[in-house]
Amino acid sequence: MSEILRRVRMLVGRGAVRISRHGLRELAADDIDLEDVLAGLPAAIPVEEYATGRMEPSVLILQSDRIGPIHVMWGVPKATGTPAVLVTAYRPDPERWSPDFTRRK
Repeated sequence: MSEILRRVRMLVGRGAVRISRHGLRELAADDIDLEDVLAGLPAAIPVEEYATGRMEPSVLILQSDRIGPIHVMWGVPKATGTPAVLVTAYRPDPERWSPDFTRRK
């Protein structure tokens, strides 16, 4: 289990969530509902973890919505440890990802 994903789940459960401007644009661009992202978080699986990222520790997760698989990048600020920040979300391109969308080609 990803420690960052565990932290994100805890923060989201408490309602400590922020959506970045980029995240809002990407949700809209790929027709992804924030409610679906939040509801799917318990079943999400980590794809890539960036524990020592430049800005904040972050995790790319795979989950599904009403249309199909989605990737969501969550971060947790180093300085404060809260809130969980939805950095971006998108529908993974099958040409760039393995058939199960967990590995880059």
